[in-house]
Amino acid sequence: MSNIRLPLLESSPELEGPSGDDRALMQVGDLARETGKTVRAIHLYEELNLLRPAARSKGRYRLYGTEALLRIRWISRLQDMGFSLSDIQACVREWEQLGSAPRAMVRMRAVYQRKLEETRLQKEKLAQLEHELTASLKYLDTCDECDPARLLSACTGCDRHECDDRAPELVSGFHAQ
Repeated sequence: MSNIRLPLLESSPELEGPSGDDRALMQVGDLARETGKTVRAIHLYEELNLLRPAARSKGRYRLYGTEALLRIRWISRLQDMGFSLSDIQACVREWEQLGSAPRAMVRMRAVYQRKLEETRLQKEKLAQLEHELTASLKYLDTCDECDPARLLSACTGCDRHECDDRAPELVSGFHAQ
């Protein structure tokens, strides 16, 4: 990790380590490299109040602590789950307004429970799609044995196919009109 220690404009107690020295802080470019995000994305997170710099250097550079790494990874995981930045922004705003830790945790649990149910449904749909694709590929694998002079219009019902099964929907759908 390429932490750059820069002098702070103001030293704050939460940024000081046990010896009174400032913790190693990262500039936005270092944070971008560590998280795989762009500098612009990190600035956008700030604009949306999803991320705040821990301090600023004397040169007014934004400085971030290690908690920013965790926050950006959290944002990325929520995006992976299908949350938009607006959704995440609303979630953070609601979290901050709830005030009570138990209420906030109950709310987040409900959000995550709903996402888990949606994820399970999506997995079922993807499993069905995988089955359909596998069956289609198996069906289509024998089509290269067909007479090259055969017209495509003759493929609505294959009399040469090794499969006793009907054509899968992903194959038969070409002929439906």
